[in-house]
Amino acid sequence: MIEFTLIVAFAVALFMGLNIGGNNAAAAMGAAYGAKVRTKYQAVLLIGVFSLLGAMFSGGEVIKTLGSGILPKGTILLDGAIVAVGAAGVTVFLANVLRIPVSTSQAAVGAVVGIGFFYGASRINTPLLGYIVSWWVVTPILAWLLAYLMGKYLYTNVLIWLADHAESEASIRKSLNVLLTFSGCYVAYSAGANNAANAVGPFVGAGVIPSFYGAVFGGIAIGFGALLMGGRVLDTVGNEICELCVIRAAFVEITSAIIVHVASILGVPVSLGEIVAAGVIGIGCANSGMHIVKSDTVKKIVIAWVVSPLLAGTLAFGLMNLI
Repeated sequence: MIEFTLIVAFAVALFMGLNIGGNNAAAAMGAAYGAKVRTKYQAVLLIGVFSLLGAMFSGGEVIKTLGSGILPKGTILLDGAIVAVGAAGVTVFLANVLRIPVSTSQAAVGAVVGIGFFYGASRINTPLLGYIVSWWVVTPILAWLLAYLMGKYLYTNVLIWLADHAESEASIRKSLNVLLTFSGCYVAYSAGANNAANAVGPFVGAGVIPSFYGAVFGGIAIGFGALLMGGRVLDTVGNEICELCVIRAAFVEITSAIIVHVASILGVPVSLGEIVAAGVIGIGCANSGMHIVKSDTVKKIVIAWVVSPLLAGTLAFGLMNLI
């Protein structure tokens, strides 16, 4: 019976990792895909490789937060870990079907909090949870603001500098494509560092798997998810919010990568999809005006950001009561 439960646990972690790769990690290359720098296949392949590297080398702190930070170590046992990751996975899967880049981190945290309510709200580390939620509010606003300022005031200066220093238009394009490739890989690395915990954090906290091997497993699952399902959300982020040129796409990727990487170092689970989409919206506002925030795509994304942690938490709480 224990062996069967462990098989279920790894299957659930794999399911969650695949959906993370299809949703949040795919958003890492949405800007570059929208700028026509990379094909869909190139984008998801780079996501797969660098998400794994990020999970292996920088994923430990966020895993610790989800595994034993929000709830005390020992609160979530194997069955609770299966429920938490499964509830978050179902939430993200629904978002993938609807082609919406929701927050896998918010779904994962919401599911863990749902488990906490089942055992008693007093077990929840409320100060840490509030700290995490404050990051959820601040990071997309910061991404929007930085992208808007870059698009509004830095974009033209960069164009002038390139025109003065480049030998030809072809050399400008080549340099920008290289920059965008590196920035996109950095985003994918940061995504792996932050999001591997969403698939394996509760299992590490339950003592099912050591932190490093959990990070490796989560990174591999995210990579395969990007390859198998990443194309759908790439279309939403890259094409349905606003049109992006190479320079604007690089602005979005660099700012997003830095924000997510800093959060990973501090052990805070944040939403790459939320941050990238906010950056794309910020660039769109700088380029086309503030009316872009009223588009149906943006409204759908914002609603999903609010619903995902609530849905995951409710599912986790309900499943624990059924068990």
